[in-house]
Amino acid sequence: MMNILVIGSGGREHALAWQCAKDDNVQNIYVAPGNAGTALEPKCQNVTLESSGSSSTDEHSAVIDFCKNNAIDMVIVGPEAPLVTGIVDACRDAGIKAWGPTAYCAQLEGSKTFAKEFMESNNIPTAAYQGFTDAAAAKAYIDEQGAPIVIKADGLAAGKGVIVAETIEQAHEAIDDMLADNKFGDAGSRVVIEQFLQGEEASFICMIDGENILPMATSQDHKRAFEGDTGPNTGGMGAYSPAPVVTQEVHEKVMAQVIQPVVDAMNAAGHPYTGFLYAGLMIDDAGDPYVIEFNCRFGDPETQPILMRLQSSMVDLVTQGLEGRLPAKANWDERPALGIVVASKGYPETSSKGDVISGLPELDADNQETVKVFHAGTAFSNDHALSNEALSNEKEVVTNGGRVLCVTALADNISDAQQAALAVTGAISFDGAHYRRDIGHHAITREDAS
Repeated sequence: MMNILVIGSGGREHALAWQCAKDDNVQNIYVAPGNAGTALEPKCQNVTLESSGSSSTDEHSAVIDFCKNNAIDMVIVGPEAPLVTGIVDACRDAGIKAWGPTAYCAQLEGSKTFAKEFMESNNIPTAAYQGFTDAAAAKAYIDEQGAPIVIKADGLAAGKGVIVAETIEQAHEAIDDMLADNKFGDAGSRVVIEQFLQGEEASFICMIDGENILPMATSQDHKRAFEGDTGPNTGGMGAYSPAPVVTQEVHEKVMAQVIQPVVDAMNAAGHPYTGFLYAGLMIDDAGDPYVIEFNCRFGDPETQPILMRLQSSMVDLVTQGLEGRLPAKANWDERPALGIVVASKGYPETSSKGDVISGLPELDADNQETVKVFHAGTAFSNDHALSNEALSNEKEVVTNGGRVLCVTALADNISDAQQAALAVTGAISFDGAHYRRDIGHHAITREDAS
């Protein structure tokens, strides 16, 4: 029987832990630090990994010590920050099996400049760009290029360091925020300014073991905060799978022009890519893909609808990946899935903590096979006890961040999945709760036209 450590606290980690718990060969899943949802899952237990200091080295040591003391068979790293700081390298050096890319490979997400130079060097299609550290030079370039235009913080900014400026004035304001006012800290001390691409977005996520590539089901995220794809960029307000814009022809282009070149180039550099690789794509009217961004982990909220559809064992897939023998295909439910993010008051500019959440469905609800509420920014009212002990104490679930929940539904078509998710979402309430009611609109438009 296996013991697994999942690192992270979001909806992605809840979905990963939930999927792993389905495997009969799994005994315990520890989630560090987890959330209220992971604490309630069978076989799952939230844990706090104590480190002696604040550096990444200290944090890595805490993970390694926990793994050794609790007979952990594999570590699945959810979020990007520990990957960028080298948690996989540290685990491997300690003889611990960890699923994710090394720090070198994680630069694809950790530095927009690295990613753009990497794509340019390897002929991976992407938008034209330039990097800047000087605000005046950046503004001069914007004036020359015109709007709309895209400004990105170079480093990690929790999915919010991207501004799609519709006007020159908005672009200048973004430059001031990042370079002059230090809105994103070190992440924004350098910016990448990109050409604005036209088309429809899609998320293309793979598992890679250094050589073999296993494409996950395709998906589409909704980054803008408000309906009609308006408002500021967020970490993602909802997603659905599959993405109809990724036809078989597009799929083949992405594999040949984007994913395989990454694998080949990393191998040539002496740093084989292992773990999840996320390519955020813009598909133009001709069906040609352009990379908007790379992420070095499973997307959130794409993970939730994708894993609702996964019928293969995630534990088996990760085991095969760690052993360098990933299969070419996994088994998927043919039905689509759709997830709606319920965000807290003020998100994405701010977030709220401690607001009591009501209307959450019971764990044994009749529809639990087709509707699942994945927790992200949640905790218990006694937030020092994110553990299964809270079950017997009937503690209230409260908000604990920006994106609070992802209500995910599986149905015969996208329209029905959307309505099933909305029905559950509408029963959930907390102070300041807001969500988009049009998640999946691109696919629904296609359904209605067919």
